[in-house]
Amino acid sequence: MKYAKAERVMMRNHPEMSEKWIQQLIAEDPSILGLGDLVLRAQERIHPKAGRLDLLLQDPDTSRRYEVELQLGATDESHIIRTIEYWDIERKRYPQYEHCAVIVAEDITSRFLNVISLFNGTIPLIAIQVQALKVGSETTLVFTKVMDELVRGLVDEDEDAAAAPTDRNYWVSKGSQDTLKMVDQILELVHEVAGPYQPKYNKFYIGLALDGAVNNFVSFKPKKAHVVFEVKLPRVEETDELIEQAGIETREYNGRWGNYSLRLAKGDVEKKKDTIRKLIKMAYDYRNG
Repeated sequence: MKYAKAERVMMRNHPEMSEKWIQQLIAEDPSILGLGDLVLRAQERIHPKAGRLDLLLQDPDTSRRYEVELQLGATDESHIIRTIEYWDIERKRYPQYEHCAVIVAEDITSRFLNVISLFNGTIPLIAIQVQALKVGSETTLVFTKVMDELVRGLVDEDEDAAAAPTDRNYWVSKGSQDTLKMVDQILELVHEVAGPYQPKYNKFYIGLALDGAVNNFVSFKPKKAHVVFEVKLPRVEETDELIEQAGIETREYNGRWGNYSLRLAKGDVEKKKDTIRKLIKMAYDYRNG
């Protein structure tokens, strides 16, 4: 095997390299960013009074959109502001999608990485550093994710002390014997498709655990006359149609937590068992990849 040492090329002042050149490479093959098998939705997308968004990419499986801004050289305040502004415009214009802001820069300094990290958790934000490397007569680009989007966990995925554990009697008092029986029925479906998960009773919801390890691909909030059944899945049209065709009432889709919140009334588990089982399987497969 022959070794060839790579030489870093500074792009900002290079006569043949430009943001437009990198933008076109990403547009032709968005996978080089390392964010998955994305597709191009728009390039140089005009935002009135706000300029042009470099790239709008989308995950075809989850319909998640990525607002991507490029900068050669070191990132600066205006780059960060533009990226967040474009993300905000897009999410307000197209609220049916989930959106994530992506900063791509040749040099993301520790100072600005600290600034960017302050937004993370409130704004879904990814920072990627791009470097040009020359090997012999060939040049390539290397994209390195230096800050990933912060995904907040559920309460019982934190320390036990913060999980506020309760027991079944607590939820009988919050809900009813009938709605706890509905949870038991759904747990039987969980056992069929995912294994012997046990209920983990917490103050705000009932989650799942297997051999002490929490895995809330579905969770429950028993009420007096119904159960709020939460299914952790990305929102896509096919899942919306599956739920609608089964006649299951959707309370909301929580984009922040990434789950469907469904309302199951008395008798729904028996009548809609096949769809509920399918949703559990989809959530389990999605969560456990």
